[in-house]
Order: sequence, then structure tokens, then C-alpha cells
Amino acid sequence: MEKTWLEHYPAEIPAEIDADHYSSIIDIFEQSVKKYADKVAFINMGKEITYAELDNYTLQFAAYLQNMGLKKGDAVAIMMPNLLQNPVAIFGVLRAGLTVVNVNPLYTARELKHQLNDSDAKAIVIVENFAHTLAEVISETKVKQVFLTQIGDMLPAPKRWLVNFVIKHIKKMVPSYSLSNTKGFMDAIHAGKSMTYTRPDVSGDCIAFLQYTGGTTGVSKGAMLTHRNMVANLEQISVILEPVMNDSEELVVTALPLYHIFALTANCLTFVKYGCKNLLITNPRDMPGFVKELAKYPFTVLTGVNTLFNGLLNTPGFKDLDFSNFKFALGGGMAVQRPVAEKWQKVTGHVLLEGYGLTECCPVVSINYPTITPEYTGSIGMPVPSTDVKLIDEEGNLVAPGEPGELYVKGPQVMKGYLNREEATREVLNDGWLATGDIARMDEKGCFFIVDRKKDMILVSGFNVFPNEIEEVAAMHDGVAEVAAVGVANEATGEAVKLFVVKKDASLTEEELIAHCRKHLTGYKVPKQVEFREELPKTNVGKILRRELRE
Repeated sequence: MEKTWLEHYPAEIPAEIDADHYSSIIDIFEQSVKKYADKVAFINMGKEITYAELDNYTLQFAAYLQNMGLKKGDAVAIMMPNLLQNPVAIFGVLRAGLTVVNVNPLYTARELKHQLNDSDAKAIVIVENFAHTLAEVISETKVKQVFLTQIGDMLPAPKRWLVNFVIKHIKKMVPSYSLSNTKGFMDAIHAGKSMTYTRPDVSGDCIAFLQYTGGTTGVSKGAMLTHRNMVANLEQISVILEPVMNDSEELVVTALPLYHIFALTANCLTFVKYGCKNLLITNPRDMPGFVKELAKYPFTVLTGVNTLFNGLLNTPGFKDLDFSNFKFALGGGMAVQRPVAEKWQKVTGHVLLEGYGLTECCPVVSINYPTITPEYTGSIGMPVPSTDVKLIDEEGNLVAPGEPGELYVKGPQVMKGYLNREEATREVLNDGWLATGDIARMDEKGCFFIVDRKKDMILVSGFNVFPNEIEEVAAMHDGVAEVAAVGVANEATGEAVKLFVVKKDASLTEEELIAHCRKHLTGYKVPKQVEFREELPKTNVGKILRRELRE
């Protein structure tokens, strides 16, 4: 496919970036902590840490890791929600020349054991609340050192003591556990103060992150994201955001967990590069608490997934916040629904930009440019600089403009492959092209639209039906809070569309919702069944799990 979108690129965006501008993430980090030393880097639970403090903490932790005998490239797992300890652990591990393995704190013992063994992790930094899960499986792994931390450990006294006491003894959120070879995370940082740190010789080919993905389609695989992959994606994002960003002045709201690639790159790494503030939200599911926290800060950027934006819009007090400093919201991880995006713009006065990416691409592939996107379009925008894409049909041929095809991506942000999984790597990577498994189309302006996931497509009487479209139509009904569409077996048509709905209006009926869909959809796309639920199954970042609903 010719790069037809290039002619529509905004003039201020270069078509190419230098993926070797920095040799590693360590270079970017060291530059930022010196340049912005007195600026605030991260905020959590009312506590701020500056770039100078971040520099010291990470250097001391890196020194401790090196002095405990870990070798360059060894894997260290990090298992915690958004706390100040999280970026300290991430950058400390990287500065030691080691590889970060991000772990979802909500993992079961089985999932944790798989990830620790698959990554060959030698150490883990974990919040005490989840230590019982680790205790179940640690004897079956190669983990030699456990760094324990409590939720409030980086807060000032007496708040630190109070938070830790309440969590452990009043709310009883720390199940009992038994672990040996443990050391307090903060103790390690303090001990590292008197240890020698040696700056590692890290090149672009070294693996920075083992980011696990694909757990919903079988065994979870570790995408090997090199320093060059990550630097390239940061450079790609940077040239797009620079026209609207002010160094050290932005405040980005990080409600998605840092162990998720979207928040890791788009929030943590990007905004550290520019010396900006990151407001870490530990529990975004507490929507009233989240809105209260937003009221305290002049935030300028907010990233999230559709369910997060929808949740905020339906939380009392959100519409009364001060949006005078706000610039834009960035949605990814799942499709942003038009009703949500339009309501967002109406309430905040600012556009909800949609981007597209996947773990295997660090993650950003395409984005709507803030300088030329005044309102939601339903598009995932245009590929970021130095990225090529093509759309392929079932026979492997390029599709005509406007026609849907599987999206393939090529660029410096595409992963090295899956760790220890040559066959799985070959299935998705060929001659530098990554098969995404997503169906997309391109319009006459060179903008791309995700039609749906290949595997989520519903086949009704031989016609392809894409759940995203059905969900967007259903979400237009005022009585619908959340919705998911899946295919169910049907004798007459092979498959039929079924909706799972969480009501906003208790009086909503199946007949009313089907009638609403019939007004906006052609016959074979109209849902045949509606099942009302109290809640829909979601991933840790709020993506609705259609797979679980199908099962």
C-alpha cells in the first residue's frame, strides 16, 4: 500500500524519526532528571516527588540490585498498582541494566507462576497486599530475592504509618503470607546509598521490558521490547505532542496502571522525557474518589479507555471540575464509542482523541493529531512517523481503498519477538511486518478506522458483523450504561448477535433496545437477544472481555 496518508500529514509533523536518537531509555531518563531536577515528577496520595528525588531513589535501588549479584539483562518483576514506588522500581531496574517484567497485581497464583518462570525472573518488587499469591508459587520459580513494600511506604510520617495501619489492620487488605529472602523495598533503597553504582553499557538491542500479552488467547507471551523499540515509540509520540506540549508544565493523569503498556509509554515515559508531572491514581475504580483527586490539580492531559471515560461522565461532580487547563484526552486499549466521545467533548469542552496500538508495538501505531482533530471522528488517525501499514485480505492481497482488511504494521517500534516462542513469533512477524489481528479500512483522507478484532467478528448468514458497530449503536440509547456484542449459535443464520447490557435506566426493556437498534442497523446486524447484567467482565484496565461473555 502506498503511503497515501503522508499527503495529509500536518506540516509540522516530520514523516520520519531517528530511532537511534538515544541509545537507551537510561539516556532519556538521565537527561530529564538533571534538566528538570527541581520540578515535580510524580504525585500520589497527596505526596510529590521531584526529578532530583527520583534520580536519587532510582540510582540507590539500581546500586543495590547490581551489588546483590544480578547480571546485565536479568529479569526483575514488578507487581504493584500505581504508587510512587512503581516508577522508582521501573527506572531503578532499567538503570541497573536489567529487564523489567511488568506483572498485573490481580494475577492468580497460576498466572504469576507462569510469568515468573517464562521470564526467568530473579527478583520481584511486590506490594505486601499481593504477597500471599507469590508465597503460593515462589518455591516453583527461580526468584531469589523479594522486595516488599506497603501502600503508604513513600508517604511522609505520620501519614505513612496511618495508611499502612488502616490497610493492614482495619481494612484487612493484606492476607497472611510466609516468604523468606525478603527485604523492604525502602530498606534496599537506603542501603544502596552507600553502595557503588556502575552505569551499565546498554545498547538499543538490549531488552528493556518483557511485556506479557495474549493471555486471552491461550498462554500469555512475553513481548521482547528493546530499548530501541521504546526509544523509537517515544520519539514518534514526541513529534506529535510537541506542538501542543510545554516542557515541565503539563500534568498528565495516570489512571491506567503503569504495568499496562499504554500508561507505561504514553504517560510515564513520555511525560518524564519532558519533565512534566504525573498524577498517579491508585484505585480508579473508586470513581467518586478519583473525581475528588482530579478536583485538586490543574490537569492538562488524561489518558484512558472507553469504560474509564464513560465512568467519569456518569460520576457526580465530574462535570463541575475546572477544565480551563485541560488540553485533550487520549483514548486507546479498546474502541472509543461515539456517544462517549461526543458527551466527553460536550462536558469538558475538549476533544477525546483516539489512538491505536498494541503491546507488540510499544504500543503506539497511529493517532489523531491534536493540532488537526477538533472533534471525534471514529478514526484511529494516521500512522505515527517512520511507520508503514498495509491492509491484507484473506488471500494475502492488498485491499482496495475503503475496503476492510487485516492491518499489518512495520516500524522501529515493532517488538523483537516473543520470548522463547519462535513459532508464535513466526505466526505474527514476517519480514518485519507484524500481523495485528485487527480489521481496518482507510478512507480517502488517509485516515484509518478499526472495524473490529478478526477473532471477534460475527458471521451472520455469510455476512461479516463487527461488534464495535453494534455496541456503538446500542450505546446511543440513553438507558444503556455499558454494552458488549457477541455472536451466538443460530440454526437459521449460523450465528446471531447477542447483547450484554448494564442498564443506566432501570426501566429499559429488551424489546425497546432491539427496536432502537433496528432503526440504525441493517436487518442481519440487529441483535436477536439482550441479556441484562449488573456488570460486565473486564480486564484490569477496563477492556470488556467478549471472550468470557461468549463462553
